[in-house]
Amino acid sequence: MRSGNEPITARSPLRLRFWLGLWGLLWAVGGIVAFAVIGRPGWAIACGVLLLVVVTDLFMVVRHIRQGPHFQPGRDVPPYTPDRHRPPFPPP
Repeated sequence: MRSGNEPITARSPLRLRFWLGLWGLLWAVGGIVAFAVIGRPGWAIACGVLLLVVVTDLFMVVRHIRQGPHFQPGRDVPPYTPDRHRPPFPPP
């Protein structure tokens, strides 16, 4: 059921994004080191750009996590305003 206010009440699994960001951070650093060692500066620069994107995303994710439950609602907060115009289950 869609209520039309999804952009306002949308949720993001921030802790999952945090851990995936750390995983991406490790791969980007590993790519920079590996490509620099084998003499591929173009690929090392590409991994460096990816590293900047990952660090920026991690900064934003940590910021949103620290802002608290207003931006990271708990499981007991519904993602939309329930529809009150019809019964929850169709009649048999």
